[in-house]
Amino acid sequence: MKAKTSITLSEDLLKEVDQLIKGATSRSNFIEQAIKNFLNQKQRERREKTDFDILNQHSDKLNAEAGDVLSYQAEL
Repeated sequence: MKAKTSITLSEDLLKEVDQLIKGATSRSNFIEQAIKNFLNQKQRERREKTDFDILNQHSDKLNAEAGDVLSYQAEL
C-alpha cells in the first residue's frame, strides 16, 4: 500500500532527477527507489559494524588460532 506525501526539493535537484530519468519512470518511483537504496545501505553499514565489533572482541583468540594452524604447515 502506498501513502501520498508531499516533499519540497530544490529546483536544481529536480532538474537533475528529470535529466536522469528522462521519462523512463516517474519522479515518485525514482525517489522511492533512491530512499530504498539509502535505507538498504544504512542497514548494510550497521550489519558490517556489528560484524566488525564482534571480530574485534574476539581478535586475540582468532589470531592465536590462526597462528596455531600456521605452525603446523610444512616449510617449502
